Amino acid sequence: MKKFTLELVFHIIGIGSASGLFYQNDLLYLIGDNSSYLYEYNVKNSNLAKYPLLHNPADNIEKISKPDFESITHYQDSLYIFGSGSTSNRNRMIEFSLPQKEKIQTNNMVDIYAIMQSFASIKETDFNLEGASYDGEFWYFFNRGTNDSNKNTVLTLKAKKLDQEFALMSNDYKLPKLKGVRTSFTDGLIVGDKLYFLAAAENTKSTYEDGEILGSVIGRIDIESMKIDFTKTISTTNKFEGLTVYKQNGKQITFLLCEDKDNNENKSDIFKLTLDLK
Repeated sequence: MKKFTLELVFHIIGIGSASGLFYQNDLLYLIGDNSSYLYEYNVKNSNLAKYPLLHNPADNIEKISKPDFESITHYQDSLYIFGSGSTSNRNRMIEFSLPQKEKIQTNNMVDIYAIMQSFASIKETDFNLEGASYDGEFWYFFNRGTNDSNKNTVLTLKAKKLDQEFALMSNDYKLPKLKGVRTSFTDGLIVGDKLYFLAAAENTKSTYEDGEILGSVIGRIDIESMKIDFTKTISTTNKFEGLTVYKQNGKQITFLLCEDKDNNENKSDIFKLTLDLK
């Protein structure tokens, strides 16, 4: 896993602080951590549609009030969108129907998030879910460790529905450093029997306050052993947060990535990352 290419492919006006994305059939679905909409970008004609996830939706919500939607995952006909859990108003899970193009359910994840924190020994102030992925049986949640705690944890929850009984496992990871700062999870995705993840270095000790961006890496975890296969630095300047498969074959896998610049600009850059698998 030595070679990669990274290029800017889309510049989307109308969504800022992109934090997660999912690609299917020429449609790119995006969430922003300061927005209460789901965005749908048509890569063929550049049209942008948006669908409300909360009452009285807004594109740019002040930090203290934002729902902090950081994670999006797909299964069958639904998208599942999660708040980070880093404050008391960031505990929602939204189920969105792709055929109906509307929200069909809202769950409060506060109890499950509390169980996760207790089980994995993550302090409330260090809890910050940045990625989620679901395969119909297992949910994988990626907790982003701060520089202070370095508590980068994958929480594996076995349940077909999140309101049912579940089994819980956790694995902690020591991720590589960039410019002397430990990287931390910013997203994760199931591809076959692997978990691909993004991690960024940001010079802050808080799950709430932003810091200087120092770059991003991509890595892979083997699901059977839950050990890291590889990590690769892909940027020393960008903070990449979203990860979705664009296309793949036996020799290469190509992802789309979104960049969070931690500002209030109402625009987002989407990058294409191609990895050689041989």
